[in-house]
Amino acid sequence: PGQISLELEPILYRRGIKFRHASVERVDPAANVVHTDKGEIPYDAAEFELRAARVAALAPMVGESFTADTQGVTGSKAKAGIWSSRADFDAKMKDLVDRTAALAKAAQGGDAARSKAAFLDAAGTCKACHDKYKAD
Repeated sequence: PGQISLELEPILYRRGIKFRHASVERVDPAANVVHTDKGEIPYDAAEFELRAARVAALAPMVGESFTADTQGVTGSKAKAGIWSSRADFDAKMKDLVDRTAALAKAAQGGDAARSKAAFLDAAGTCKACHDKYKAD
């Protein structure tokens, strides 16, 4: 299958949908601030709950993206270990799904400290998989 690439950000921006991609450095519940590599973002419990629910909804789709026919796709940062160690990769994907579901549930309470803990737990699953299966 051929590849089609489309930059969605400018299209969605024109429709009022903005992307914010920043690496979270720390969450400060006492100050209601999330510190990122792009600056400080005020903590908003309702916004966090919405975003956590969306991450949890999308998480099951991540593993589905790594089908056998995607191995070796030009420009991909996916390491071959995804396919040669599929059981481990699938376990990491299940962990991602479980922990993002827990994140969405924790975010429902509006408790910043609880949300932070669940966020860090979920982010740890991302890191564990990227460390093993994503090329630099």
